[in-house]
Amino acid sequence: MKWISAIIKPFKLDEVRMALNAIGVQGLTVTDVRGFGRQKGHTELYRGAEYVVDFLPKVKVEAAVADDILEDAIAAIEQAAATGKIGDGKIFVFDLQKAVRIRTGEAGLEAI
Repeated sequence: MKWISAIIKPFKLDEVRMALNAIGVQGLTVTDVRGFGRQKGHTELYRGAEYVVDFLPKVKVEAAVADDILEDAIAAIEQAAATGKIGDGKIFVFDLQKAVRIRTGEAGLEAI
């Protein structure tokens, strides 16, 4: 099992959710986050004053997936989240040692 953590642009969330659902990923955790990478933020004008926005709004999508659909899940996120512009995000993959469903006690793939 693998844990996928993807940082994407907020307006791409629905597309990523539908793409992952289409390949059989059943559960997602979504968190509103802020950060920057190569974008380094940007300047905005508010009431005549210019200020720097260092941390840009992003969404972190996390999911536990079986090893056999990992590459499909990564490809689905890449396709759905891509705009071709800087700031599209990143995908991180971690080994998931164990998952347990609290309600039933199921463990491993049955739990996800």
